[in-house]
Amino acid sequence: MSKLTHEIISTNSNHLADEDFDLQQMISSNQFGTFFGVSQKVLDTVWKNLTSPEGNSVTYISMEIGADLDVFHPVTNRLNQLKITEHPDKQLHSFIQSFLNGPVKIPNYGGGLGILAGDTLKSMADCKIPAIAVSLLYHKGYFSQLVDSKIGQVVWSSDWQPENTPGLYLLKNPKNPAEPILIDVPFYDKNNVKCSAVAKIWIKMEISENLEFFIPQVLLDYQTPDSPDWIKDASQHLYDSSSEKVKATQRRLLGAGVAPALKALGITSKTIHLNEQHGVAVVMALIADNLQAKYGADYERQCNDQDIIDAARAVSEKIVFTIHTPVKAGHDRFAIEIYKDLVSSFCERVLNLIARDEENPSFYNFTSLAMKINRTTNSVSRIHKEVTRKQFPQYADKITAITNGVHHLTWVSDAKAELFDTFTELANWREDPSVFAGAKVLLSNNKFRTYFQHAWAEDSKTLIDYVNRMLLTHRNQRLETWIDPPNYLSYLDGEQSTLNPNHFTLGFARRFSTYKRADLIFEDIDRLAAIITENNWPVNFIYAGKAHPSDDPGKELIKNILAIQEELFKKSNGLARLVFIPGYDMLIAKMMVAGSHAWLNSPKRPLEASGTSGMKAAMNGIPNLSIMDGWWEEGYHDGKTGWKFGYENPISTEYINEQPSSLLYEEDSSSFYQVFTEVLATFYDPIRHDQYLDKSIMNLIHNCPIFNTHRMVAEYVSRYNISLPKAVQEKINKFSKLYCSEQSD
Repeated sequence: MSKLTHEIISTNSNHLADEDFDLQQMISSNQFGTFFGVSQKVLDTVWKNLTSPEGNSVTYISMEIGADLDVFHPVTNRLNQLKITEHPDKQLHSFIQSFLNGPVKIPNYGGGLGILAGDTLKSMADCKIPAIAVSLLYHKGYFSQLVDSKIGQVVWSSDWQPENTPGLYLLKNPKNPAEPILIDVPFYDKNNVKCSAVAKIWIKMEISENLEFFIPQVLLDYQTPDSPDWIKDASQHLYDSSSEKVKATQRRLLGAGVAPALKALGITSKTIHLNEQHGVAVVMALIADNLQAKYGADYERQCNDQDIIDAARAVSEKIVFTIHTPVKAGHDRFAIEIYKDLVSSFCERVLNLIARDEENPSFYNFTSLAMKINRTTNSVSRIHKEVTRKQFPQYADKITAITNGVHHLTWVSDAKAELFDTFTELANWREDPSVFAGAKVLLSNNKFRTYFQHAWAEDSKTLIDYVNRMLLTHRNQRLETWIDPPNYLSYLDGEQSTLNPNHFTLGFARRFSTYKRADLIFEDIDRLAAIITENNWPVNFIYAGKAHPSDDPGKELIKNILAIQEELFKKSNGLARLVFIPGYDMLIAKMMVAGSHAWLNSPKRPLEASGTSGMKAAMNGIPNLSIMDGWWEEGYHDGKTGWKFGYENPISTEYINEQPSSLLYEEDSSSFYQVFTEVLATFYDPIRHDQYLDKSIMNLIHNCPIFNTHRMVAEYVSRYNISLPKAVQEKINKFSKLYCSEQSD
């Protein structure tokens, strides 16, 4: 942002001069290895908290964690700020080269759930919450995506090297530092014969922006010589659903691996936070521990059914559960016959008592199990609380709301961050997103409005330049690969083959699932094209996202988007240009939520539990154009921050389904066209454009203080039953006062 450079006096305390910083402060070690990015004092403090006898910490369990290093990486940022590229000490030099030049992609996430988990841990680090996370390390990650114009989505395995990834460490065995720590996770066949799954332990350090705290992510790696092949196969890919047994095995590898991993590291957390029900098998180990403490080693034979139920009740006091989706496919149900080949006869006995599906007793329902065994359950938005209570009426009294947020430091673009650093009204915004709430004066500040538009234009150019380079690359590759370019523009030449950053750009990026209705706004192409041509309003439609490999209807949605491109282009006389970006990841998401002019969300209400991509757009001042579902019902603010469309049906069980006949395409697309006309008129009319800018800045004022993970973490802390140092507690109290997700009934 060259227009600002000469005026900037940065308020960011991380900008340190070379002479003020000793690089030795960034290296530390303990019995498990040597780490880079935090001082010895920070490492010792964090580890002491996590291993204290009081158990004053939280273990956060998630099937996926998204935290790619090319969107937020405080350690690399510090090295760049200090202009450090080498060091005479060989060990430090090796770390520096790794962090500056090593791989930046960690494909251990599939979408919003994992990215939310990563954002949560980043805010826990920033807020200095004593916590540790547990997930799996998938050597083939989630799938990588190619897109062919005729075939649609093409799936292939990710290629990444955890051993070369900066900030990722294979932990050493303290008794034999030449070997890694190994943990044993028991499986059993139908004859109750034990078979061990053996895992190595990796740690990814999620470090705060100021490098003063971190959250360890424990990643269990079952690709070991001692694990049987079927265990290795089940743990290679995130969300492998090649069979129900593989799917069930993967869930058990996560949940059953938690207790032995924590024991091996000496972690004493008394609170377990389940981010969705995938890791709920952890409760089985906790129930066994409870019974063993009562009856000793012979507990399996001595305890009766009531003992098991009492133990489950006691374990529930340790569990905090977050449920994320109303969609049936998101709730794990497994046939009892499958589990007979995975767990011991005693574990089967426990599951028969507490996990049988009420509708189908031949299945175990693990969402219901997680609902039952916890001290508190929360949904991820206010509207989702209503939906969840209707889906699980037997637990309605304990279902509350904690609306999701996003990590503002990850998702605010560089151009917008530079802008925010410049204005004293936003001083300390990096550490305290609440400052936006007190910045209403910026709405009438002409200097801020001008510079905000400059930053926005820079972000739009970054996004459109990326898309145009992609289109050119695909065009040049037509004769070099069997993949046909997925975008119609790649078959054109000259000005027709590119997008213009000054044209209105509508962004849409998320998982392609039927209820998200990616193709909704193209239901009547003639009507959409007429809106654009009759008013000479050029529009870029930029789409991205993946469909799960086993989700055939989701993959068809991607093909629908590809098939629409040529017709839309021709019927709009080239004014409407629809582009699909393959290989959706966090970096593409960051460019899109910052460079679009409006963010589209078109789910069938009320199936969008939250929808955090729209929050990321709001962090950049991008207005949302959305169905009134998930977070948007809370973020809409009577139209001050964007637009709504679609049928606002009541929250009732009849609408909680994905049947094609119930998806309301005709009704909601018609509503969209009416609103879209208003959006484009406001954007393109010079007289009304200030109203558009008002909505953008009002996102900063109204939504940045609310929909951030600092505030969200503060709400979770109230559920954790942990004590915090006075300064940390004061900070948490401040964030918790920003917003209360839970409304009284």
